[in-house]
Amino acid sequence: MSDYRVAEAAELLGVSADTVRRWIEAGRVPSRTVDGRTVVPGTDLAILAASLVDEADRERTRAGAVSARNRMSGIVTRVVKDTVMAQVEMVCGPHRIVSLMSAEAATELGLEPGVRAIASVKSTSVVVERPVR
Repeated sequence: MSDYRVAEAAELLGVSADTVRRWIEAGRVPSRTVDGRTVVPGTDLAILAASLVDEADRERTRAGAVSARNRMSGIVTRVVKDTVMAQVEMVCGPHRIVSLMSAEAATELGLEPGVRAIASVKSTSVVVERPVR
């Protein structure tokens, strides 16, 4: 499973790194130390991201300037698959994105809660891809 450095987690949630550090200190999100760096497990970050969508203080997060043709980096919070189709939910900063795609595509991309992905939005279509690391 993916682990995210504090700065990466902050970018995905659309908040500052200091906010993520405060949340870690307050016990709002679990963390651990790997090679002397604080990291947040991807599954825990996905749970936090999903909870932020419904919170009243969600407006306090900073929203990036995004046009309809931009790619938005985010974290997968939920994947529901049947034999043909998959519904992939993501949180990209202050935005909740839902994409419908083939179950085969979701499997090939390795999409599951906690995984970093990019949503490309064009009109009513949302394309989800994995960033190259």
